[in-house]
Amino acid sequence: MTDVSTNHERPGQKLGLLMCVALGMGNMIGSGVFLLPRSLAPLGWNAVIGWGLSIAGTLCLAVALARLAKKLPGGSATYTYAATAFGPGVGFLVAWSYWISCWTVVSTLAVAAISNFSILAPSLAGGGHTAALIAISFIWLFTLVNLMGVRRAGRAQLVTLGLKLIPILGAVVVALWLYGTGDAPTPTMAQTKPVSLHNIGNAATLTLFALLGFESSCVVGNRVHDPERTIPRATIIAAAATGLLYLLSCTTVTLLLPLETLEASNSPYATFFGTLVSPSAGQAVALFAAIAALGALNGFVLLQGEIPRDLAHRGLLPPIFARDNRFAVPWFTQILSSALASIVVYANYSRGLAKLFEFMVLVTTSTAIIFYIVSALAALKLEHDGTIKASPAFVTVTILGFLYSCWAFYGAELEPGLWSIGLTAAGLPIYLAMRRARPAIA
Repeated sequence: MTDVSTNHERPGQKLGLLMCVALGMGNMIGSGVFLLPRSLAPLGWNAVIGWGLSIAGTLCLAVALARLAKKLPGGSATYTYAATAFGPGVGFLVAWSYWISCWTVVSTLAVAAISNFSILAPSLAGGGHTAALIAISFIWLFTLVNLMGVRRAGRAQLVTLGLKLIPILGAVVVALWLYGTGDAPTPTMAQTKPVSLHNIGNAATLTLFALLGFESSCVVGNRVHDPERTIPRATIIAAAATGLLYLLSCTTVTLLLPLETLEASNSPYATFFGTLVSPSAGQAVALFAAIAALGALNGFVLLQGEIPRDLAHRGLLPPIFARDNRFAVPWFTQILSSALASIVVYANYSRGLAKLFEFMVLVTTSTAIIFYIVSALAALKLEHDGTIKASPAFVTVTILGFLYSCWAFYGAELEPGLWSIGLTAAGLPIYLAMRRARPAIA
């Protein structure tokens, strides 16, 4: 197996701890938390339980990935962890599937931004040709930002993270204020689905989408300063901090607004502030929610370029995927990935914003979960082989993370699961062709 542990970066293009935390939190806090109350509302208490399970499962996975990152800090984790444990073929397919999840989530985030902007421009609410073109323009705007270097993308992530935290923390403050003054509406779960294992599984899969991205600093290992220390710390901090914010904020919105109000809203947080504070506050929050989606879009555009670049340096993709511009950014990979994301948006705009968002959430989540499942198995195998020195507690936590990932994949339902498996399998002919061209990578 060809090992590429050396850096292909310029020293000035490295990300420190703060930018890595911002990358992780910024990619997590995107469209999910701002749009999911609409999808979760019919699930009632299943959604609350789903949040708890998703956060706990994500923290288990974060611990496993942090330990792997400390031992295997170089390259992209999407390839390195699986390849070290199971060989380059598995590593390639896991990296391939995660790359697909990146550019599909880019398309989902662009749609989410339009969904929130529709509060300010109601003509966009039904989707359509114009909405699709605007969403695509957002994709290319942040592709341009990323083509100017990872440090610029990192600074953009810091700025947008600060802005997107305003409505999330604001929802909790509003709820505390209303309860303190006695003006809070009575929480109700009327007409919601009964608590069941199936409904909790659906909720866990939907909430996991909002937690995708905690592993972002692992994916860009060669771009990180002092990766052995920085990546594990950033992974745990991003997962824990964002999980706590989600549990408090999203549950508040779901509990304090009626089911029919949430189901009719293209921007639940804006509706929350517009209903309980003032209409102008709702419009302002819609803008912040759109910025949140765009900030996460920026982060995932960064990731979508790094994975094929890493594979190309290993000889697993043609050299053009590793070709950098003068800012040390893989320009061909970025353009190709964004083109694919644009095609997804344009080909599906007729579904409408709500249906497109929910379908893409499930497909994206199912595809990304493949990386979580294989990484957890890799951690267990490497611990068993003695490559990773770990305690029984670590093994238990990793097993829980693995079981949670399998359960969430099951909860994504059949069609999205088949899409994710099919898209992953589509990479196999490419791997076989590259192996024949370069037998040393076999």
